[in-house]
Amino acid sequence: MKFGFFDDAGKEYVITNPRTPYPWINYLGTQEFFSLISNTAGGYHFFKDARLRRITRYRYNNVPVDMGGRYFYIKDGDTIWSPGWSPVKTELDSYSCRHGMGYTVIKGAKNGVEAEVTFFVPQNFNGEVQKVVLKNTSGSKKSFKLFSFIEWCLWNAQDDSTNFQRNFNTGEVEIEGSTIYHKTEYKERRDHFAFYTVNADICGFDTDRESFVGLYNGFENPQAVLAGKSNNSVADGWSPVASHCLDITLEAGEEKTLVFLLGYVENGENKWNADGSMNKSKAYEMIEAMNTAEKADKALAELKAYWNDLLSQYHVETSDEKLNRMVNIWNQYQCMVTFNMSRSASYFESGIGRGMGFRDSNQDLLGFVHQIPERARERILDLAATQLEDGGCYHQYQPLTKKGNNEIGGDFSDDPLWMILSTAQYIKETGDYSILDEMVPYDNDESKAQTMMHHLKQSFWHVAKFIGPHGLPLAMRADWNDCLNLSCHSDVPGESFQTYTSPKYGEDKFSRTAESVMVAAMMSYIGPEYVALCRYKGLDDEAAKAQSEIEIMNRNTMEFGWDGEWFLRAYDDFGNKVGSHECEEGKIFIEPQGFAVMGGLGRDSGKDILTLNSVKKYLDSKYGLVLNNPAFTRYYKEYGEISTYPAGYKENAGIFCHNNAWIICAEAAIGRGDQAFEYYSKIAPAYLEDISDLHRTEPYVYAQMIAGKDAGRHGEAKNSWLTGTAAWNFVAISQFILGCIPDYDGLKIDPSIPESWDGFKLVRKYRGNTYSITVKNPDHISKGIRSVTVDGVKINGNILPVFEKGTAHEVEVIMG
Repeated sequence: MKFGFFDDAGKEYVITNPRTPYPWINYLGTQEFFSLISNTAGGYHFFKDARLRRITRYRYNNVPVDMGGRYFYIKDGDTIWSPGWSPVKTELDSYSCRHGMGYTVIKGAKNGVEAEVTFFVPQNFNGEVQKVVLKNTSGSKKSFKLFSFIEWCLWNAQDDSTNFQRNFNTGEVEIEGSTIYHKTEYKERRDHFAFYTVNADICGFDTDRESFVGLYNGFENPQAVLAGKSNNSVADGWSPVASHCLDITLEAGEEKTLVFLLGYVENGENKWNADGSMNKSKAYEMIEAMNTAEKADKALAELKAYWNDLLSQYHVETSDEKLNRMVNIWNQYQCMVTFNMSRSASYFESGIGRGMGFRDSNQDLLGFVHQIPERARERILDLAATQLEDGGCYHQYQPLTKKGNNEIGGDFSDDPLWMILSTAQYIKETGDYSILDEMVPYDNDESKAQTMMHHLKQSFWHVAKFIGPHGLPLAMRADWNDCLNLSCHSDVPGESFQTYTSPKYGEDKFSRTAESVMVAAMMSYIGPEYVALCRYKGLDDEAAKAQSEIEIMNRNTMEFGWDGEWFLRAYDDFGNKVGSHECEEGKIFIEPQGFAVMGGLGRDSGKDILTLNSVKKYLDSKYGLVLNNPAFTRYYKEYGEISTYPAGYKENAGIFCHNNAWIICAEAAIGRGDQAFEYYSKIAPAYLEDISDLHRTEPYVYAQMIAGKDAGRHGEAKNSWLTGTAAWNFVAISQFILGCIPDYDGLKIDPSIPESWDGFKLVRKYRGNTYSITVKNPDHISKGIRSVTVDGVKINGNILPVFEKGTAHEVEVIMG
């Protein structure tokens, strides 16, 4: 069942039924101020950090699930309704929500009144604009009340949701004309405040939640709206909110536009005016910048132009419209959102428990580096600055402080390798080797600064040196799969599998026996990038030493990591195999298989093909590849969190879409384009639109997990938006299937497509040049290049030369 449709020309998804199977959301903001908005105007706002600078309140796990947001209420006689249907849920005469690139337009109509609200965060602006257009379509004069509403969060989202004995005594606001200021804790240590304003005179306001909503009412029936009159309440402790009330009168056919603005201000040391009042000068400037419809429209046009430019960097034309919309619009858009958010703030991630993930952000970079390479460079250096001197890493850092998150700690064995991959990808995209010479601190301590190249060296050897009995990398706390915890051994309910340290390990913190075949497979694929960078820097001895280490690791992986038809997943703390035909459950895992094949393991003996055949045989399902099979049906203490999930969910045989991409890449790498594309289309959201009632999450972005074949709800998705699935599936389709691959010396062309394709066209902007590429497949093969011509001249090989910046080139590729 569909709940809307794609508008590819407008780069929008249009929702026509407000009762979506789960809230379908969008992200507003691209720099420092962000907000989440659902198709019924739910969601919340924050500045940089969803935990430490939360601006508006949102209650996770609420009933109903999507309660709290930025709401407008219209009281038209005895009828009360909201343009987004919720929270009032009065049946509307018409409804639509258009989620676009960085903006959302919600439109509702009832009893001859239309209300359209456009929500967006302008470029270089710390605030959300809400442009409200009210129109009288009734044929006669209409008078009604319009109420706005938001609820302030008391800055630290975790403290806000727990520390009630303090928080119910701290709320402070200030009202000045049509502007409501939230200044809780401003008079003490904070130098920031927020405000909510409208560019019109108001007939009333409320800033105290109980006064507006009522002690026994909810968002759906606030007592001020029911009464048709604000209370002019001033929050004094308790819970501060912001609500405006406006009298609206429209003649038949008349239209009125209002601009509401929710803003955030930091004053630094200039907190106070000379008379002791709060310094509002920055707020006044923001209000002035957006106080007319014309100014708001101009800002929205600038935002759309920004996204059009970003999405022009990679554009494909195939005969498959679903593929086109995924590649050209929604996959790239989601990659930018994951860059901004990592895994911190969604409708599944509360913004409290997680910051910017080290492995997450390095992988996310693979999907957006072609769009904003300068910010990719900044992100790599930020991540490197949280690294520890021995090459280990904090698993997360807080985006506000950019410092490692001690609450999560480190010792995740795969983290260091991802930074080698992201740095290599950045250099391949830009040709900017100077990043390797940047001085970057360890643990944010400038006195410990070393070159970025030194950080990569520490990363490589941290993995290579911490090895177990079979010469494979230690699994440590976890090794990409945060739920496979071979060093935990917990019998205590509620104990963290990721941060718990077994007493038997002492200061080591992790098992010296448990080994990861997954990380060994990653080494085969990522390790050569470190070698290549060493050679570029003239570090020939280091390159040779590292190459020797990779070859030893590869031999150990083939000797001790091969199980006969696929690669083992690991060895546990007792030296037993994990992911083996010898196991009772969890005989095969997906994670090492893709990287082993991409890294060339078993290529000379045909074991790469045997591996992928086993993946197809044991892990495939109608809705994607499951993570392991058979699913675990009981708790395996030696495996940790993975076996705590019911069969078919999350890491216990769920369809973990992130690692599906690695198999897509591997299938394409060995030339099986049909199989690669089959796997791709099984999980790409645009292909699942018709089963939205089953899939539940947004049909325009990837979800982290789809319930596997052992689950009671096979095909149902969870945890959409913030997932490494976005970046890796963009890599899979753009580089491995469509075969447009940034390399150190230029743009490599090497498609691996379904045999039925006649070809495709591709526009790729690369290092300041524009390449218009036409790929022809006259023999209907999956992989192979017969010839490449650039501007009518045949070239040797399949790497397009790098030209002087600002030039455009026509490329013809004949497969054969």
